[in-house]
Amino acid sequence: MEMHPVSAGDRPRLAALLELYVYDFSEMLAIDVGEDGRFHPPWQLDPYFANDPRAHAFLIRVEGKLAGLALVKQGSRLSDDATIFDMAEFFVLRRYRRHGVGERAAGWLFDRFAGTWEVRQKPANTQATAFWRRIIGRRGPFEDLVADGERRHGPVQRFDSRTSATLK
Repeated sequence: MEMHPVSAGDRPRLAALLELYVYDFSEMLAIDVGEDGRFHPPWQLDPYFANDPRAHAFLIRVEGKLAGLALVKQGSRLSDDATIFDMAEFFVLRRYRRHGVGERAAGWLFDRFAGTWEVRQKPANTQATAFWRRIIGRRGPFEDLVADGERRHGPVQRFDSRTSATLK
C-alpha cells in the first residue's frame, strides 16, 4: 500500500473515485444518479488543488493500482478548533477492503499529521463506525462522541495520534 499526494494531473482520478464513493453511499442515503448517468459528489475539490495548507488529498495505491482516496482537512467541523485534523473523506475500493489497506492508509495519515484527530461517520454507516473504532482503538484510547443532538455529524472518534501507537 502506498499513499500519494495528489497533483494537478490527478484531479480527474480523484473526481472519478469520489463518484464511486458517492455510489457506495447511494443506497444508504437515498442518493439518485443524475440525468447524465453519473453520481455527483457534493464536495469542492478546489481547496485540494489551490495550495491550501489546511487541505490534503491522497490517492491510495496497491501494487501501483488505484485503491482509494483520503481527504484530510485541518480544522474541526464540530468546534472552532483550527488545530484538529479532520478525516474529511476516506474511501477504499471494495476489491481492497478487508485486506488491511484501509488500516495501513489511515495509520499512515495519523502518523503524517501528528495531533488531535476527529473521524466522523454517517449515522447509517455502521460498518464504517465499526472500522474506525477498531483501528483507532488499536492505537490507544479515544473519545467517542455523538455530535449534535440530531446526530447530523454521526458518531465521531477524537484522539491524539501523538500519544497513540503507530499502526504497522
